[in-house]
Amino acid sequence: MDSTSNKDNSQTGIEQVVTAASSMRSQLQRVIVGQEEVIEQMLISLFAGGHALVVGVPGLAKTLLIRSIAEALKLDFSRIQFTPDLMPSDMTGTEVIEEDRTTGTRQLRFVPGPVFANIILADEINRTPPKTQAALLEAMQEKQVTAGGERHPLPTPFFVLATQNPIEQEGTYPLPEAQLDRFMLNIQVGYPGEEEELKIVQQTTSDKNIKIEPVLDGSDVMEIQQLVRQVPIADHVAEYAVRLARSTRIRDTENPPKIVSDYVSWGAGPRASQFLVLAAKAYAILHGDQHVTPDHVKAIAYPVLRHRILMNFNAEADGIRPDDVIKTLLDEIPVDPIDNRTARQMDEVIR
Repeated sequence: MDSTSNKDNSQTGIEQVVTAASSMRSQLQRVIVGQEEVIEQMLISLFAGGHALVVGVPGLAKTLLIRSIAEALKLDFSRIQFTPDLMPSDMTGTEVIEEDRTTGTRQLRFVPGPVFANIILADEINRTPPKTQAALLEAMQEKQVTAGGERHPLPTPFFVLATQNPIEQEGTYPLPEAQLDRFMLNIQVGYPGEEEELKIVQQTTSDKNIKIEPVLDGSDVMEIQQLVRQVPIADHVAEYAVRLARSTRIRDTENPPKIVSDYVSWGAGPRASQFLVLAAKAYAILHGDQHVTPDHVKAIAYPVLRHRILMNFNAEADGIRPDDVIKTLLDEIPVDPIDNRTARQMDEVIR
């Protein structure tokens, strides 16, 4: 197949993704008022094959949004309410003794837990102890569950969409940095505007029963994930993403930006660079673009980096947040000019 045919197929695939994403937004907006940016970031996470942590105060429809996304996708959905007494086996499954009545022999049989689904809603993930969090970490990273020395693969595709309340911290177990790093995006859900809140009240206090129609199935999602990884990115754009992630590290940079040296204790690791590029590819394809630009990287920088920057005491005293650091870095870190060789390569890609 020649390059023209490949280009036509790629363009057709991108158009199909844009159409599917538009259909999903339409279905979600039947029950979710506003939150366009949150919905887009959730779609980016799903299409890039990553997990997402959704952070917001109670009553902002975090759980409803995730459940609605599961309904818009023809995938198995499971909701796990994380509590302090939740044990790993309550989530992953357990082995039971099964007796064969004809022979009298007994054997162990694994009974899968609620984590064996395509989309997992991990509700209030920080309310369960580290032992259970560690079991979920294996599922998120390895996409498998180990029980009784046996490995049990999870269904594909597999997403963990977790919620967290940033206000009430009594009786919680903060997620370790290793687990936070496994989430591709940290999605912040804010309060709705006055008109949106009025519409929410009118919509939720009536007797209307709105049903979401499925748009995509599992094979469609996996095809989109493969298409996302095929989106080309120029070297200078990938280098910008890496440079942006590395600029958050005070211990790995000779001359870190002042805001980093003053307020950051630990910066983002290499997984941040990977997720910046992968999420930027998903962002590009959702907007109908055939290649990644620096603007795509900048657009996705906040949800990718904010949970990977550990602030120090000075930041807490001065009220500096990770988003403030990211904003400063986006303003200060330059995008290297494209050289002639890269320009020719990108011209060939875009044609």
